[in-house]
Amino acid sequence: ENENDVDDGVAAGAAAAATENGDDANGDAGSVPTVSRAVRLNYRWIDLRTRANQGIFRISSGVCQLFREYLSSQGFVEIHTPKIIGGASEGGADVFQLKYFENDACLAQSPQLYKQMCAACSGFERVMEIGPVFRAENSNTNRHLCEFTGLDMEMTFQEHYYEVLEVFSNLFCYIFDGLNERYRDEIEAVRSQYPFEDLKYKNPSLRITFQEGMALLREAGYEVDDNEDPTTEQEKALGRIVKEKYDTDFYMMDKYPLAARPFYTMPCPMNPAHSNSYDFFIRGQEILSGAQRIHEPELLVERANAHEIPVDSIKSYIDAFRHGALPHGGGGIGLERVVMLFLGLTNVRKTSLFPRTPNRLAP
Repeated sequence: ENENDVDDGVAAGAAAAATENGDDANGDAGSVPTVSRAVRLNYRWIDLRTRANQGIFRISSGVCQLFREYLSSQGFVEIHTPKIIGGASEGGADVFQLKYFENDACLAQSPQLYKQMCAACSGFERVMEIGPVFRAENSNTNRHLCEFTGLDMEMTFQEHYYEVLEVFSNLFCYIFDGLNERYRDEIEAVRSQYPFEDLKYKNPSLRITFQEGMALLREAGYEVDDNEDPTTEQEKALGRIVKEKYDTDFYMMDKYPLAARPFYTMPCPMNPAHSNSYDFFIRGQEILSGAQRIHEPELLVERANAHEIPVDSIKSYIDAFRHGALPHGGGGIGLERVVMLFLGLTNVRKTSLFPRTPNRLAP
């Protein structure tokens, strides 16, 4: 991703204006200026004045409002968890490290461990959070940010983790329906600069297994491994295949390989190579990752060791499950990606007010 590129919507608008003025749209576009993405982001407070950008961020606000509305109606309690923590919340190395007085700390990669403690161990049973997420991934792609807004949910269940999937399915349909009903003018304002097709989705949402998804890719000629995550391009290809086969842009994929998931993911009891985990996709790109979590401390220790995570670094997390914990699951949603893909946009920087990427720390 090159910030010096001219934004696709700006280029299209300049060409259209040049055509109206009688200029050669394929040439210099006469007196119509174009502005690179870098300049637009450097002067973001001016860039945000456009009708399309006003629409994007009013829709983003709507997603958060609808998220809270639906989950509140289902008995969820909103929580606020620490963003300065003593160890990597996802067990990975991609964290922003900082000094915490005399100790080492880092910025939270997710509220994962705390929301589990609240839902499964503390009696709340259903919790949600909207807050910042920090990822020290040196990825200059059109869908990665170093800081983004996470919409997280965690809940206990009675019999099967599919109860969690049902809540997520209903939540997304509530959000999509609400955006289409309440934000039609904003959607059209975005479409006027960035043309896109309305999102197609089903209620209840389509669910396929990871193995079924890989089989669809193989049938289309792709080489895939049943024990590894598909590549970004393969995920996009699967999105196109699913759209053609099932007429939906939105679906969930279940039963990911255990080796590809975090240490706290519950193994599948029917096949230990699989896990009770899932991702949700819009237009072939992941917008949610989640799973049934392990609630047995001995199994947590075993899985942490398998991932070479020092058990001492997550002692308080594991100890929380030693006093009784309920079966539970949940997931984390990336707000900026949801808005980007709902609106058919091509770059997540368009849906982040002041983007933080490996090469951008201001404004």
